[in-house]
Amino acid sequence: MNVDINSDLGESFGNYIMGNDAEVMKYITSANIACGYHAGDPVVIENTIKLALENNVAIGAHPGYPDLMGFGRRSMNLNPKEIKAYVLYQVGALKAMTEALGGKLQHVKAHGALYNDASVNRSISTAIAEAVFLIDPNLIFMGLAKSEMLEVAKKTGLKTASEVFADRAYIKSGTLASRALPGAVIHDSKVCNERVLRMIKDHTVTGIDGSEINIKAETICIHGDNPAAIEMVKSLRQHLESNNINIQALNHG
Repeated sequence: MNVDINSDLGESFGNYIMGNDAEVMKYITSANIACGYHAGDPVVIENTIKLALENNVAIGAHPGYPDLMGFGRRSMNLNPKEIKAYVLYQVGALKAMTEALGGKLQHVKAHGALYNDASVNRSISTAIAEAVFLIDPNLIFMGLAKSEMLEVAKKTGLKTASEVFADRAYIKSGTLASRALPGAVIHDSKVCNERVLRMIKDHTVTGIDGSEINIKAETICIHGDNPAAIEMVKSLRQHLESNNINIQALNHG
């Protein structure tokens, strides 16, 4: 059984440091690099791309709403045309920088509120998918498992990767529990390890309300801004490999 481990990185900005990308990068196979709208800046982006290349980690663009103050976690009232343009701008810049540094862009994963909105709003997911397809139809669209955004991306002509979250709780619908709810973010690595292994092998996860949710895990996200990220991603990788799960990037082979 094969699975990818991804993390949202490159989210520092100017003098503000977020996460520990250098350590997290040692244990993942795909990096989602912030494109400067919700976090990141040109220098941080360049350094993160170089770090990914040094660690043989596949590179993805992580576009979000233009909301540095809110870290891209607040929904914005934008029409599909605006969203498409914002995604074109961000992914285009990340792709150009990656290629200039000798790499190749593997995938695109929307960030925060844009990701959550796209998982339940067809016009938003369509705008994102169309922008990605225009830039490069060979890019992989990484999206929430079970969500309509994956079906939209497939209809647009893109390859997709069904994403699950190691450190986030789910609700009955299969979407992520709001961060405002108690227990929405999981910090116990042992809990994360067992629930991820179950998602991979049994295709199920227990929701925050106790419901059993069917789910497909092709790529697993560990959030880079989680204070326990390094311990969690290291522990998760070891746990999966000890259970005969092969960890590899989406485009491997």
